[in-house]
Amino acid sequence: MKNSRHKTSKGKQIFRIILFVSTFISLWFVPWILVKAWIVPLPNTVQEQVDQTLSYGFDGVIVYVDEAGKPPAFYAAGYHNRELKIPANPNALFKIASISKLYVAVAITKLANDNRLSLNKTVADYFPELVGRIENVDKITLRMMVQHRSGIPNFTDNPDFWKNQANTNIDVLQYALDLPADFEPNKDYGYSNTNYLLLSRIIEQVTGGGRQDYFKKEILIPLGLKNTFGSLDEVKNPDDIMSGYYVGIEDDFKTEDQGMLATAEDVGKFLRALNDGSLLNENEMKLYSSLYEFNHGGLVPGYQCMAEYHKDIDAVVIQFMNTTDFEGYQWNLLEITHTRVVKILRKAKNL
Repeated sequence: MKNSRHKTSKGKQIFRIILFVSTFISLWFVPWILVKAWIVPLPNTVQEQVDQTLSYGFDGVIVYVDEAGKPPAFYAAGYHNRELKIPANPNALFKIASISKLYVAVAITKLANDNRLSLNKTVADYFPELVGRIENVDKITLRMMVQHRSGIPNFTDNPDFWKNQANTNIDVLQYALDLPADFEPNKDYGYSNTNYLLLSRIIEQVTGGGRQDYFKKEILIPLGLKNTFGSLDEVKNPDDIMSGYYVGIEDDFKTEDQGMLATAEDVGKFLRALNDGSLLNENEMKLYSSLYEFNHGGLVPGYQCMAEYHKDIDAVVIQFMNTTDFEGYQWNLLEITHTRVVKILRKAKNL
């Protein structure tokens, strides 16, 4: 019996050694900048956190906070344009990337509620020309596309999409054609920008106008949002757009047309209205809740952002950062610093 306990104890010691070594090895490969961002003492104010964020290699940072019962707060640090040494402007226009999916999901919800489209119809119903070009188009419904359960390949995962930047005069849908499905329809989840490219085209098909025209009518004008645009062409003063940078590349990505642009305040007002039910009527809200999420992040070269509503403190937090990288560390840092901003707000709420 004594010998058995000795063996068990020795086994535990060996397990602890293996665990220690494996932990040490895993930490060795974790970028220490991420560890540092997590473990440094939490500042007392959001502005201190925003200032601290610059030390992680970001050129500029904007944070907008809308806490219920308080006036909106604006924070900024770094550069709006680093070459010209123009300070970051909390009211700057920013490329919001995939945050735009929330606007698309709202539009699809409204059109479905008005019986102008059917979530149960298939891609083939709206685009018969894609039969044979995208696998399972006669089985993939609009609902599946909204929920990223279509299995349609993501066009931005195709290496040719990046080789041909900025894809001027190219229909980027071609990067998703004639490829095997990622999975059978509704059998899995796979985030795909192709889903929302097709959904945007369906919005235009059923409304007979541009996607942004529908957004203006149903979202922007009702909410009084005057600083949200569908493309660079809509922006009257290009100087209002925050510059965007990519680690290791000197170019400013500001002039590349990468979708919607908005101020942090406009995104914040939209997100507040989406979450508090003032944007959608009761039936629309019930439908939207069954379809898509209420928070979102966004990433394109030079620009990354986060838009979240935190129910426990009734606060909307929008964060823009104009530096991205190939490894994805900058995105990890966005998530970490965003979490820390929310922690500061929670701490202040509980004082």
